Amino acid sequence: MSDDRIVQEDVELEGGAVARILMLDRPEQRNPLDRATVRGLRDRVRASLDDDRIRAIVLTGRGKAFSSGGDLKGYQALYRDPDAFRAFLEEFAELCRLLERGRLLSVAMINGACVAGGLELALACDVVTIASEARVADGHLNFGQLPGAGGSQRLCRAIGLQKAKEMLLTGRFYGGAEAAQMGLAAFHCPAETLRERTLALVEEICAHSALALREMKTLIGYAVDLPLDRALEAELERVHRYATTSHDATEGLAAFAAKRRPSYRGE
Repeated sequence: MSDDRIVQEDVELEGGAVARILMLDRPEQRNPLDRATVRGLRDRVRASLDDDRIRAIVLTGRGKAFSSGGDLKGYQALYRDPDAFRAFLEEFAELCRLLERGRLLSVAMINGACVAGGLELALACDVVTIASEARVADGHLNFGQLPGAGGSQRLCRAIGLQKAKEMLLTGRFYGGAEAAQMGLAAFHCPAETLRERTLALVEEICAHSALALREMKTLIGYAVDLPLDRALEAELERVHRYATTSHDATEGLAAFAAKRRPSYRGE
């Protein structure tokens, strides 16, 4: 399935689960996130969430860029139409929420330049992997712009306040190794092995119970969103409910006792 902006590829993982790769496909323009592209990604993520076969979404780009960010030329028209610009920001925010809060594992596989809106998209994903040759930057201030899809908030939470300030206030570029070192990516590797290593990580994660994985994403969200006391209380309540009501929690213990592989049902 493809169009002039996004190419979709489904990859079967061990055990029958499927990872859906969504590749931005305008390499000549460095894969910009204009309104049509954001809508296309949002709609494909929505469809993936409704497909029981899909366990993970992997975002990447074709060519030398993951995404160079927003379409700055298009912004000139959007800025003259405040309602349309607000709608675009809300659509981008919805896309990020679906990646961050949805049931699927979401992965940003950064193959090349990842700037501004491209970085915001990556930050909304559960896991980020990056090619050693890739470069990342916030870059908004370089053109008098501001991040409107959560970049200023998620970046501070992802890498700490001081390093995030450095990125946001300078617009400086960082290489793949440095991005991994500062905690922006899980790992870096040569571009030629990025897909293989990323899909291996996806397969490792998706071998777990689909229900437990969704619940773990929720617990991680508590750590980001809530004060510690409230997060600990919310964790206790959710873990108690999961452990006492789900098949997969019981099955995991039974499999451990029997020294066999668990047979999860996602419930």
